[in-house]
Amino acid sequence: MKNFEGFGLSQELNNSLARMNYTAPTPIQEKAIPFALQGRDILGSAQTGTGKTAAFSIPLVEAALRNPHGNALVLTPTRELAKQVMDVIHQLLGPQSPIKTAFVIGGEPMGKQFQQLRQRPRIIVGTPGRINDHLERGLTLSKTNFLVLDETDRMLDMGFGVQLDRILKYLPAQRQTLMFSATLPRAIIQMSSKYLNKPERVAVGETNVVAPKIKQEIVHIAHEKKYEELVQQLYKREGSVIIFSKTKYGSEKMATKLCRDGFEADALHGDLRQNQRTKVMNKFRQKQFRILVATDIAARGLDVPHIEHVINYDLPQVAEDYIHRMGRTARAGAEGSALCFISPQEADKWRAIERLLNPSAAGPERKEHRREHRKEQGRYDHKPYGKRGGSRKRRFKPRPRQAMAA
Repeated sequence: MKNFEGFGLSQELNNSLARMNYTAPTPIQEKAIPFALQGRDILGSAQTGTGKTAAFSIPLVEAALRNPHGNALVLTPTRELAKQVMDVIHQLLGPQSPIKTAFVIGGEPMGKQFQQLRQRPRIIVGTPGRINDHLERGLTLSKTNFLVLDETDRMLDMGFGVQLDRILKYLPAQRQTLMFSATLPRAIIQMSSKYLNKPERVAVGETNVVAPKIKQEIVHIAHEKKYEELVQQLYKREGSVIIFSKTKYGSEKMATKLCRDGFEADALHGDLRQNQRTKVMNKFRQKQFRILVATDIAARGLDVPHIEHVINYDLPQVAEDYIHRMGRTARAGAEGSALCFISPQEADKWRAIERLLNPSAAGPERKEHRREHRKEQGRYDHKPYGKRGGSRKRRFKPRPRQAMAA
């Protein structure tokens, strides 16, 4: 489809798309929007950065325009992703729209959210934890006939499964539900049978792959030498950079250290208040500093087109998050680069990532080949991980994360 006019959208929505410079739909939008406009449930997947947010936001807004009595709820795993979705919906509604919205996330004052909810919003965007808080205080969703679960696998990783089940008890059985994600592990496929009614399976490309226009580099290095190597890599690179750190404390410490060494950097992590997180992201989008050091709260949904480099200072706890981290660059067809530091202690995590990216390339022969190749390159001069005093090699198993406040 060459443009959005072929979807038969309302003139008001077409005007908004023109203002947003949305000319031609992306593949996921071209496949998903027609089914959504027909009222079908959707289980959708596509690589990150391919336009999934608009793929569900456009039919959501169209449904609100067509049915003045219909309401919609969008659930996301993180505040940053919720803010991004809310921004897109507001743009699609237009500045003069009479349709009220509510932004309901953790980390913001309850009073402000109570005020929005008292105005009977027709579109609510929020995180599961805070939505449940308001349900316990009297929020009603009995007229919500349009539900979107965005990045559902991430919500399960963060322990939101029980909270999602609670929210669905407040929703009418007759509703339209759209589930979207960049990855679709088995748990999501099973979950879809509980949440969706005869869904259309919409997929674009492979889900467990890194975008083709990302140049990937791997450096095997001792943990204590990572920072020195990071500084050298930053000197060699131009453009905006996002560095992923394992812990909140580590990200804050690294950003401070980089500033002392002459770089423009700031940190983004879950211990910051929401207004602080918003301030950091606004400055980064406006290129007021070059380097963002973040935990995995920035791994999904963060849409900053000028990010040119992703650096994995620490490997993620969950293998699937590697793909999402990579998706912060090379968005919307652009090119990008990704650098990955792998310490001996992280060898098992890296093997889990390799199995995810290439399940058929397992086996001792391939592992031995990689080890010999690293020795030839002078990058692997330590003992293989796990062989200490004859102990058995430990295998890395990604563990579900504890439920955390969104």
